[in-house]
Amino acid sequence: MQNLKGKVALVTGSAKRIGAVTVKALHQRGATVVVHYRGSAKAAQGLSDELNDARPDSCYTEQADLLDVKSHTKMIESIIQKAGRLDILVNNASTFYPTKIGDITEAHWDDLMGSNLKAPLFLSQAAAPYLIKTQGCIVNMVDIYGFRPLKAYPVYSVAKAGLKMLTESLAVELGPDVRVNGIAPGAILWPDLQGKECQEEHHSKILAQTCLKRQGLADDITRAILFLVGEADYITGHVIPVDGGRLVGLG
Repeated sequence: MQNLKGKVALVTGSAKRIGAVTVKALHQRGATVVVHYRGSAKAAQGLSDELNDARPDSCYTEQADLLDVKSHTKMIESIIQKAGRLDILVNNASTFYPTKIGDITEAHWDDLMGSNLKAPLFLSQAAAPYLIKTQGCIVNMVDIYGFRPLKAYPVYSVAKAGLKMLTESLAVELGPDVRVNGIAPGAILWPDLQGKECQEEHHSKILAQTCLKRQGLADDITRAILFLVGEADYITGHVIPVDGGRLVGLG
């Protein structure tokens, strides 16, 4: 796989979980990485220290509340000041929780649409001039529920469907200079649910609907991202499901 030495990558929401694994994978390929976080300062600093110990001056941290659009330009300008360029933007930060019909509030809408759709749009817009200069790329973290809705999660599903269309739209708007693609994870890392028995029953039901009948790994996501970033020079405007065949398994 292509060496990313000399490239600078920003991954939003990357202090923990898949974001952190993505940062490590990009760093391992030689990229200088930027760990964005909102409230997880300790985890972000720990990850940064680990990567800088392995390769000095190869990781920076940026704190920003992505619901505040004004913070986007400030963060991008800070990255350019520190690293000198930007080649890769991974819009990974997301909010996920149920919103059953009858209980949905405007605050739910603003929060879920803000983190999953509004923030990727405005952050991509802020980063676009610099990505154009480097012939860079954007990878959006969509979801299989952007293709098919998840019961009791209508606002989240709508937001991810919007992110899928945003991926396609940005590919049109930013081509030929910037490639824009997405990843749609399936059963990779489980969200927290109440009660062990409830979790096990829920997990078993989901895995039964996948063609591969097993849970995926965070590494499955990062390999797809590395492919889109380093090997897919003629791919743009597409969202790749990494779901063990769950979309087709849902029939």
